[in-house]
Amino acid sequence: MSRALGFGAVARAYERFRPEYPPDLADLVLAYAGHPLRTALEIGAGTGKATRLFAARGIAVTATDPDPAMLAELRVPGVTTVRAAFEELSPDHRYDLVYAAAALHWTAPEGRWSRMAALLEPGGIVASFGGPVLAADPAVRAAVRIAFRGDDAVPSPDGTPPEQRMQWPGTELQRSELFTDVRQEVLEHRRTLSAHDYLGYLGTLSATLRLPQAERAQVLALVAAALPARVEIIADITAHLARRT
Repeated sequence: MSRALGFGAVARAYERFRPEYPPDLADLVLAYAGHPLRTALEIGAGTGKATRLFAARGIAVTATDPDPAMLAELRVPGVTTVRAAFEELSPDHRYDLVYAAAALHWTAPEGRWSRMAALLEPGGIVASFGGPVLAADPAVRAAVRIAFRGDDAVPSPDGTPPEQRMQWPGTELQRSELFTDVRQEVLEHRRTLSAHDYLGYLGTLSATLRLPQAERAQVLALVAAALPARVEIIADITAHLARRT
């Protein structure tokens, strides 16, 4: 949780530099649902990168996040915001959809799926999606890896090896008796950023935020020296979908 709360220090940069999610993602979730979704609860909404997608489809979204600085940057008309971690949410109200954009791994594993099920209407949909943002140029990717002495990849919370087809959280959803019809889909997403914007994105990573300020500046300067004027990125999105039984 402490690392999850660290993003608030760069909330404005997070909103400015983190890539937007493509409209195809909302299409994927709605097609899977197979019927109109009226209400949705978002876990770890941050500054609203994914919130906009579903609110634009006429869904009444309740966006939650434990960090007030992140929620202060979430300015999506018609969306209700709640300052709370997933573990603090009350199951008094149920939703047609509960989703998390690159945030579910920050939640506590104990009771995760029973808590999720309690927030959903019978037959309701759970969706989790995200993925690493990588430079398409191997030389740029190598420069980032060297500067950071590794990468910002989040290891699988349940230890699923990367070569296995079904990845987390689909693996846990498949093992849970509370959910059915578990699917994993990948959406290709490519963008080209200016060197300035790519550095801005790197400045919002948890690997960057963990560094002392002086070292952080050194790392970003090393990467900047290796960047072309335009940086093509690969931001493919892996989505996991399931229905509450």
